[in-house]
Amino acid sequence: MFDNLKDEIKAVKEKDPAARSTLEIFLCYPGFYGLLMHRVSHWLWNHSFKLLARMNSNLARFITGIEIHPGATFGKRVFIDHGMGVVVGETAVVGDDVLIYQGVILGGTSTEKTKRHPTIEKGVIIGAGAKVMGNITIGEYSKIGTGAVVLKDVPSESTCVGVPGRIVKRKGVPHEKVDLDHNKLPDPVADAIRTITKHLQENDEHIKVLYDKNEICLTDDIREEQESLEDLFRKEE
Repeated sequence: MFDNLKDEIKAVKEKDPAARSTLEIFLCYPGFYGLLMHRVSHWLWNHSFKLLARMNSNLARFITGIEIHPGATFGKRVFIDHGMGVVVGETAVVGDDVLIYQGVILGGTSTEKTKRHPTIEKGVIIGAGAKVMGNITIGEYSKIGTGAVVLKDVPSESTCVGVPGRIVKRKGVPHEKVDLDHNKLPDPVADAIRTITKHLQENDEHIKVLYDKNEICLTDDIREEQESLEDLFRKEE
C-alpha cells in the first residue's frame, strides 16, 4: 500500500512542475485526494458495499470537485491535474501513467448496462475540457487536445483534436520523460485553410500574369461588369 502511495506522489512530482514537496501534495492537491478516495470507493463497490461506495464518492466530489463513479477502474501513477469538473463514468477504465486535466469527461453514450465508457490506455494525456464519449479505446501514449470531442477509437501514439475529434498519426517517440506539450498539437482545419489560402494566392498570381500577357486591364473589365449589372437592375425596375 505504501509503495503504491509513493508511486502516486512520484507521479505527481513528475507531471506537475509546480509540486514542490510531498507535504504540499498531501495538503493541496485535489486530484491526489480524489484518486485516494476513489480507491476506497472502488474497494467498497467491489465488495458489495455499493451504497457506502456511492456515499464516499459523493463526499469526494464535494471536497475535490472531481466526480468518479466507484465502478470505474484506475491504474497506477494516474494524475488528475487541478481536477475541477472531471467526470468519470462507471465502466471507464484508465490505465497506468495517464494524465488528466480539469474539465475532462469520460462519459457514456448508452443506457444499456454494458461497457459504455472509454478505455484509456497507458501514458495517455487528455487536455483540459476534452470529452471522450462511449465505449471507445484511446491507444497508448496518445494525446487528446484541449476541448476535443472524441467519439471514435484513437490509435496508439496519435493525437486527436477538434470537434468532432480528428486523428493525426504520430511517429513513435521515447517515453522515458512525461511530454506535457499537449498544447502543441496539429490542427488539420487550420492546415487545410492555409493550403487553400496558398492555392488562391498562386491562382491570383497566375491570373495577373495572363492579364498582363494579353494586355487586359482588369479595372476596365470590372467597370464593364458593374455597368452591366446596373443596366440589368434598371430593366427589372
